[in-house]
Amino acid sequence: MRRALLLLLLLAGPLAAQEAGTAEAAQAAAARLREAAALMDRAEGAQDRLAAFTATVKAYEDGLALMRDTLRRVAVERDRLQAELDAGSGEVARLLGVLQSMGQAPEPVLMLHPQGPLGTARAGMLIADVTPALQAEAEALKARLEALGAIERTQAEAEGTLREGLENVQEARAALAAAAADRTELPRAYTEDPVATALLMASTDSLDAFADGLGETVDQELAPSPVASGTGSLPLPVPGAVLRRPGEPDAAGVARPGLVIAAEPRALVTVPVAATLRFRGPLLDYGTVAILEPAPGTLFVVAGLAQVFGDAGEILPAGAPLGLMGGETPDAHAMLTGAVPAGASARTETLYLEVRDAEGPVDPGTWFRLD
Repeated sequence: MRRALLLLLLLAGPLAAQEAGTAEAAQAAAARLREAAALMDRAEGAQDRLAAFTATVKAYEDGLALMRDTLRRVAVERDRLQAELDAGSGEVARLLGVLQSMGQAPEPVLMLHPQGPLGTARAGMLIADVTPALQAEAEALKARLEALGAIERTQAEAEGTLREGLENVQEARAALAAAAADRTELPRAYTEDPVATALLMASTDSLDAFADGLGETVDQELAPSPVASGTGSLPLPVPGAVLRRPGEPDAAGVARPGLVIAAEPRALVTVPVAATLRFRGPLLDYGTVAILEPAPGTLFVVAGLAQVFGDAGEILPAGAPLGLMGGETPDAHAMLTGAVPAGASARTETLYLEVRDAEGPVDPGTWFRLD
């Protein structure tokens, strides 16, 4: 019993802090999702609907990531507390039995002892010494049970918010795609020659050859392209983690000169800096590709998207939506039952990012922040 008492006393202290931290995280996630819902309501009537829906989708993605991580934390804490209670169930039962027998025994019986008055006095001293420890152990047990109940209530509240957020983000992404398709106000650096583009795609078997021949796809120059410079501070096109850096081979042993970024399914991909969209569509074995030109002679090759917004020749501003990642957003049930892993392992889609100049591929770190 002394071992159980020490364990309970050591663990009872952090319970309130853990419960408070979980509740605060859930509140922050719910607040972010409420903010996204408010943005969604205002986006329909916004003058710049595309920008409004872009902000809405980002807010939903942030809120859902927070909510998913909060629910993972809730589940871990709930399972840990339940396992500790189950592991100590025998000692807890003995503790409850002692407390119950002490509470039910008549007072005259408690005062009697087979060894007479001296034994009674010694028993009383022992009870006086043990009772505070038993009380402390009982209070620690009560704190654990209350913490478990609070965690379960937090989970129930968060589940409803998560389900609603998942439904709303799908609607926001569809509205964003529709607004991007209706966009007509963007300036154009040139008009595209679709025949030349098709011939280039059919006649090239490498990204190098395709990039070198992009100049042939221009039908008419309309305006100068943006002029940006590499500062190493641009954000990545999609929130995620760098899986492989230039030259690092993948599982098949293939090494490429760009970055491989792990991202979440259906994540929004944005334009990192004002650039001309030079190409969009399927290319070689790279999947759906968008090629941006932030400065004359410099190209950002963004590959692995499921959907690209915009037309070749358009000048896209920094932060504009470029497209969406592929995959399927997990439903609430999959997230809540643990079928979808937490943290970085939930980023099941990959985006390839390569930076090129007239000489060929260059270090993406000269343009992008890779920390």
